[in-house]
Amino acid sequence: MKTIIDLLETSAEKYANNPYILEKKSDRYQSLTYRETREEVYKAAAGMMAMGLKKGDRVALISESRIDWVISELGILFCGAINVPLSIMLKEGVDLRFRLEHSETRWVIVSALQLEKINSIKNELKGLEKIILLDPKDSYGPDEILMADLKKRGEEYLRQNREQFTERVRSVGPDDYANICYTSGTTADPKGIILSHRNYTANIEQTLTLMEVPSWWTTLLILPWDHSFAHTVGIYIMMATGASLAAVQSGKSYLDSLKNIPTNIKEIKPVFLLSAPALAKNLRKGIEKGIRDKGGLIEKLFNHAMKVAYRYNGIGWDKGKGLRILLKPLYKVYDIILFRKVRASLGGRLKFFFGGAALLDIELQRFFYAIGIPMLQGYGLSEASPVISGNTELRHKLGSSGSVVKNLDLKICDDKGNEMPAGEKGEIIVCGENVMKGYWKNEKATREALRDGWLHTGDMGYVDEDGFLYVLGRFKSLLIADDGEKYSPEGIEETITDRSQFIDQLMLYNNQNKYTSALLVPNKEALLRWAKSNNVDTSATKGHEAILLQLESVINQYKQGGAFDDLFPSRWLPSTVAIIAEPFTIDNNLLNSTGKMVRAKVVEYHKDKIDYLYSAEAKNIVNQKNIEAIRKLLGVS
Repeated sequence: MKTIIDLLETSAEKYANNPYILEKKSDRYQSLTYRETREEVYKAAAGMMAMGLKKGDRVALISESRIDWVISELGILFCGAINVPLSIMLKEGVDLRFRLEHSETRWVIVSALQLEKINSIKNELKGLEKIILLDPKDSYGPDEILMADLKKRGEEYLRQNREQFTERVRSVGPDDYANICYTSGTTADPKGIILSHRNYTANIEQTLTLMEVPSWWTTLLILPWDHSFAHTVGIYIMMATGASLAAVQSGKSYLDSLKNIPTNIKEIKPVFLLSAPALAKNLRKGIEKGIRDKGGLIEKLFNHAMKVAYRYNGIGWDKGKGLRILLKPLYKVYDIILFRKVRASLGGRLKFFFGGAALLDIELQRFFYAIGIPMLQGYGLSEASPVISGNTELRHKLGSSGSVVKNLDLKICDDKGNEMPAGEKGEIIVCGENVMKGYWKNEKATREALRDGWLHTGDMGYVDEDGFLYVLGRFKSLLIADDGEKYSPEGIEETITDRSQFIDQLMLYNNQNKYTSALLVPNKEALLRWAKSNNVDTSATKGHEAILLQLESVINQYKQGGAFDDLFPSRWLPSTVAIIAEPFTIDNNLLNSTGKMVRAKVVEYHKDKIDYLYSAEAKNIVNQKNIEAIRKLLGVS
């Protein structure tokens, strides 16, 4: 199969009556079979042809996850046009307008919840001709049409112009562009990643060399569907194997939809989930809260069970080996009385998570592995369609990003382009049919990323003696000490936040300074629980000082003499800490649309605090600025 069109046509024949997409619009999920999916795609594509969509035209798609999302994209692709999938987290204004103008989008397909964003800027978009509405409204403008009405035009077009329809569909080839996917917007001008039909089908084939996906599998696709990981592994790999995917039930807003996830998991009973670190952390918090609510005895039993499971599982590669085998009977008992009940709350069929959006802390992986749902880290990036490597049920090392997919070449190179031996760090570069065609209208960035057919990822990593890839972070995120030593902060930040209930967000900073500093966003609820159990008065200054010292003790665990002092060199850990009462969010532009920290914007936003961190007064965490921040966090006047 060379095109996404081939993919659907083959699956619609092979798995005609299998459910493909499930959506919950009222009280229960309803499914669309593979055959029905193809029928709806034909109508949508024919309607677009009837309305004048040409091969190579760009059509933007901005909508919540739903059946119409997939039908819309496939309709565009069957026309030989190019989809520009946009995140619903984008705000109206510069972020959205830039993407629509830069891609020279002719049409926009949009849901009701996202329509106002388009209406607020459409008069500024000279190239925008049509708005296709996924949801009905009372009246329509001359440039608007309802998707249902477009499909009716498509049915008429198919009756009268079947040959022209077939000819257009057959004209779409492997090298034709399928998507222009924009980077997350950590810079002023996001780059448009051009992915062809063959980029996608090649990556599907590559990913399936890591593991088998039976046609009876189902997933609840929690990640936004424009997300490259969800797009390939969720939508298209499920299509390729005849399996099923379900959408999270839509609410009145994105945050409202997220509240439906726990219920939807129980309804769908997914076999696996694709998970970003933020989702995994929230699930863990929910599990731990449920255990705490059951009382002290259950909590103590659970904590002991976790210790046993951690010891027995090791890092996966060595599970139950050596003397660990003696723990197997006790682990089995705990699995029956505790872990099985936790799994039941997640549907009862969940075999594992796949994580590939960002680095996953090994502690988070160990937690889910202990309860019997391994969190399998992978690695990829949109420019590679996106999957490059992954751990699997049968072959995994916690902390690694797994084995490289077959039919893809990967090298670790130093800054002069020399290939490094196993165990040596350098830049990850890859070459294969899944590598993007380039960046849309950006030859300079394309030349920098693609050299002699190799994609330079900008990520630092190494491959161990067993062939497992370890990703250490982005080169652009590297911190620089005063002696020129460079190090990646991301693994340190993830480890500390994942292992501590008291810290929600952490950003390390060092720009050729004598020591590293940090901005720390505390978890208010966890601190209040700690204060209550330790008789700390949160309305008094002494109480605020005690909270600051408790936060400092978390950091000190990773320094010399601490419980985790073997994880990181001490000089990479913060010597000074500024408490931040306001979290980093998408709304204040300190997180991008995929939830990743925009370091440059955080530095700019908190410049005064960072400058203060290199003063003598800041070396004591109990300083006036931090006391004021704690008071603001706790709402103490």
